[in-house]
Amino acid sequence: MRIGLYFGSFNPIHIGHLIIANHLLNETPLEKIWFILSPQNPFKINHSLLNEYDRLHLLQTATADDPRIKVSDIEFSLPKPSYTSVTLAHLSERYPEHEFSIVMGSDSFQNLHKWKNYEAIIDNYSMYVYKRPEFPVENTIGAKLVELDAPLLQISATSIREMIRDGKSIRYMVPENVIAEIEKGGYYKSRKI
Repeated sequence: MRIGLYFGSFNPIHIGHLIIANHLLNETPLEKIWFILSPQNPFKINHSLLNEYDRLHLLQTATADDPRIKVSDIEFSLPKPSYTSVTLAHLSERYPEHEFSIVMGSDSFQNLHKWKNYEAIIDNYSMYVYKRPEFPVENTIGAKLVELDAPLLQISATSIREMIRDGKSIRYMVPENVIAEIEKGGYYKSRKI
């Protein structure tokens, strides 16, 4: 099966992430999208992250009714911080029957050469890169990639967290069932997150 791996902190998951996943499933040969939740991204400050199990719960809540999407906690059992090359090697060994590709925005693709063992990644995996404004896709590293014009929304997890802290509505930016879980858990109210 052809599977797109969509890595991220998903802090929290929002409609923009889900629209990109749906676009990939509709417009590419990918048969499933696996959201790979990163408990600790080496490029992000750890204290700004909600607990990984709470983020996992929100991600599972957002995608529960779509059989084309799977949520994976594979990185929870791997050394931290999470390195994509390690996760890919682990997934390929565990699921040799699948063909994995990486899903990422052009902003992340611009930094791929800074990733640990990036050469192994570009040698062994294709990539679906969706364009983000102000981040042109410049493939100077010879990656096997498909460039996409996915529908993008000008929302970010950072702005959603700020809105929650400020007591503003995040309706229509985050699935209703996820909003209910955020409110129930009191998530993102603290200034630290």
